Amino acid sequence: KAYTFEVHPQASKHQIREALERLFDVKVANVRTMQMRRNEVTRGRTRGTTARWKKAIVTLGEGQTRPVFEG
Repeated sequence: KAYTFEVHPQASKHQIREALERLFDVKVANVRTMQMRRNEVTRGRTRGTTARWKKAIVTLGEGQTRPVFEG
């Protein structure tokens, strides 16, 4: 089962894995990360960009779930 998180831009995969295992008491099988680019946004006459952010896709071990999203 995979879950997506917004993480600190300078967090490493090892740091993300350790934090999630400590916070949610689960066994993490795999962590994939990606830098999300800025997107141009137009609101009326104003043009701007969204902020950059880092996304982590975390796959939990066999039989592991996060009860927050269950139900």
